[in-house]
Amino acid sequence: MVKKKTEKKQDLSTVKAVYKNLRSSPRKINDILRSIRGKKADKALKDLQFSEKRVSKEISKTIKSAVANAENNNQLDIDNLFIKEAYVGKGMVMKRYRPRARGRAGQIKKPFSNLTIIVSEKNSNEGKRA
Repeated sequence: MVKKKTEKKQDLSTVKAVYKNLRSSPRKINDILRSIRGKKADKALKDLQFSEKRVSKEISKTIKSAVANAENNNQLDIDNLFIKEAYVGKGMVMKRYRPRARGRAGQIKKPFSNLTIIVSEKNSNEGKRA
């Protein structure tokens, strides 16, 4: 008995960009992602530009990459793109040690993250009745 592989069919109006091994913890990144989910791509980039967080530059790079993928690979209109999904997952963790009192060592964890941003095209026909 052989199981057939089921492939995920991604919609043609949906494009994904992934930033692997981003040097920040997922908890810090998720605060920023929560503020841009569901917004139009250009509005999200403007919000990230004025954010004081260091990670916001990398997040905006990933959004720009997703928009470029949508424009060049799928011929989508960049004016109608919005951020459908934005999530972050755990990556690797670098472990370092620091000397402490009485010959002990304290562990320092330096986490990495995997950032995924999915943009989609909002049709101008949505919301209008025929």
